[in-house]
Order: sequence, then structure tokens, then C-alpha cells
Amino acid sequence: MSALTSALPTFALPVADPAFVRDPYPLLARLREETPVFFDPGMNRVVLTRHADISAVLRDRRFGRSALHRFSRDELGWPLPDPRQANFDAFNSNHLLDSEPPKHTRLRSLVGLAFTPRRVEALSERIEVILEAQLRDLGREGPFDLVEGYAEPLPVTVIAELLGVPHEHRARLRPWSASIVKLYEPAPTVADQDEAEQAVLDFSALLRELVAQRRARPQDDLITALVQAEEDGDRLTEQELIDTCILLLNAGHEASVNGLTAGVLALQRDRRHWEALVAQAYAPDSLSVFRRAVEELLRFDTPLPMFERIVLEPLTLHGAELKPGDRVSLLYASGNRDLGRFDAPDELRLDRDPNPHLTFGLGIHYCLGAPLARLELALSLRALCRALPDLRLVDPREPGQYTGGFVIRGLARLDVQAG
Repeated sequence: MSALTSALPTFALPVADPAFVRDPYPLLARLREETPVFFDPGMNRVVLTRHADISAVLRDRRFGRSALHRFSRDELGWPLPDPRQANFDAFNSNHLLDSEPPKHTRLRSLVGLAFTPRRVEALSERIEVILEAQLRDLGREGPFDLVEGYAEPLPVTVIAELLGVPHEHRARLRPWSASIVKLYEPAPTVADQDEAEQAVLDFSALLRELVAQRRARPQDDLITALVQAEEDGDRLTEQELIDTCILLLNAGHEASVNGLTAGVLALQRDRRHWEALVAQAYAPDSLSVFRRAVEELLRFDTPLPMFERIVLEPLTLHGAELKPGDRVSLLYASGNRDLGRFDAPDELRLDRDPNPHLTFGLGIHYCLGAPLARLELALSLRALCRALPDLRLVDPREPGQYTGGFVIRGLARLDVQAG
């Protein structure tokens, strides 16, 4: 990308700096104002910080999630794939997130036949039962970690029930997801690669067994629906089905856990917001109130701060000549705080409307699991406000510890107490 370094300012985004991961927003604000488009030599890509630029790229079909459907690695100047993550790379090549039309169109259509809004909304009552059980004894014995004690169990349980994963296997889902998503960070270690490889292999083996069972004995679950999904005589291959299920676990789980814990932290830092939601928790229209609040919380502290797109044809971006295979990073977390798109973007306004945040993306790759994530977040936040209205941070000065990742940014721990 030598042409980029001369056409754009150069800046190294400190994605591995714990201080930046903990609070990226002051630096992102300066970049939006002073250096909204730059070349990062460490990540070897162009980085966009403003809402308008990010939105335009997400809708521009000259950018994609993959380029290998058009070009070989030699043509793109890419190195050979790392054999240490062969199974992870194979998984990525078979699911919606990293595919492009016509494959993406086919996959999304077939998966959409099974993963319907009706199926998601039908989970509402079951989610509330799960939440009630989780909250029954929470906080009675003193301070607790909101991540482990409340935020993590729900999405794993919901996705497991949605897919039809038996109870005896569910404890392994969260560790598998945590291992796999490490490879989405800019510089994973060899240990990260080994863990992700093993997680993909283990989860695939379980899913292959469940797929075979559902073919023989269909049930009312998403795996059965994916097995049976058919359009014009076309069906998902077994590998596509397995990789779709792994993606649903990873994307759905990480967004829900990180969105809820970051949201609670934001509400607790200015308790007026927490108390306002508590006051609405039993109102007749409470779910709509909490749905709107969730949109603002996802904007205010974005759980998936950075995504990338790959250039698919020669183009000029802010004076830089880009060629196929070049990478562009989109700082969703920055776009979601852009004064050019949001009034008072650094303020938390739970009734903000409209709220065109970028958290679930735009265009053909808009998050298929967004309805489920929104439902889980609204119901779990409302249940928490009802059960523990006097919830507080144990130490407001040092409320939580972050995992250390920036592409998937979340709290590893958040210590809270009732009263």
C-alpha cells in the first residue's frame, strides 16, 4: 500500500493499549476532528472515523467482506493462508459474514427461511423464564460479577435452546466462542490460533452429530429448520449449516454480553439514567422504553467497535488510490459518536430518536442476528431493573476490567452489589 502512505496521514491506532481499550472515545474524537481518514502502518490499512464515510463504504459494493471470490491470493499480493488456522479460515469461508454475492445472497436467503423474526419473537417468554431463574438469588450474598453472574449465561442458554444443543453440551459453548473470536483481533498469538482451531473442530464435531440426529428425527429447533430450509431445490450443505451455527453463537453471544455489561456500566456511571429506567420497568409500555434505551446504549458504547472491508475494484478514497485486496477499517465506535450525525453524541440520551447508529452495520451485511440481540438486551436489562432496582457499582473509580480486545471489546468483569 505504498501509494496510501503518501496520500494520507499516517497514524498507528493503539488497539493493544489497555488505556485505549478501556476508553477509546477521547482519542477517537480527536481523530474525527483532526485526522478523520488515515493509514495505519501496523494494521496496513486505511481507517475511517466519521459516520458519513463509514456509511458510504458499507453501502458501496466496490467494498466487500472477502475478495477471494474474484481474485487469487497471487493476484491480490496476499501471503498463503496460515496453516495454523486452517479450520478457522475454512469456517470463515462458509458463512454469511465473510461471503459475497452470489454466495452471500444464496446463504442469507436460505438461513433467513429458518432464522425468522417469528422464531425470534417466540423466544420472549422463554427468555423471561431464564432471566427470572438467573435473578432469583443474585446479589443476596453480597457483591457479584455481573459478567459471569448474569450477562454471560443468558445468550448461551438462548442460542443453545434456539439451535437445539442438549444441556450436557452447553457449558462448552461460551469457552468455544471466546476462543474463536480472538482471531478477529489484529494480532492474534500462536496460542490464540491453537485455541481457536481446537474450538472450531470441537464445535463442528458436536454440530455434525446434531445435524445427523435432526435429519433422522426432526425437532422444533433452528438446526432442524436449517436442515429443512429449501428454496428452488437448493439447500445448505452440511458444512455451510455447521458454520452458520458457529457464527450465530459467536456473533450473538459476544454482542449480547458486551452490550449488556457496557450498557449497565454507562447507566451506573450516571445513576439518573439507571433510576429513570427503574421507574419505567413496570410501565405498560416498558418493553418499548427498554428497546429504545438499548439502541442508545449500543450507540454510546459500541460492543464491536471496528469492522473491515476489502477493496474489490480500483478506486480513489479521500485521495488515496486503492487496489483490489487493500483493506479499510471502519471505526463504528467513532461513527457512533460523530457530531456530524448525532446531537450531543457524548451524552447518553435514552430517548434518542432517531438513532441511526452503526452497531449492526448497513447494507447487505447488516447483522442477521440483530433482532435477537435487541430482544435479549431489552428483556435482560428490564429484568435486572425490576429485580435489583438499587443495583450499584462496588467501586465507581475502578468498576470493571476489560478483556483486552478492541475489535470485540467487552468487560471481563464488572463488580456490582445490591444496595
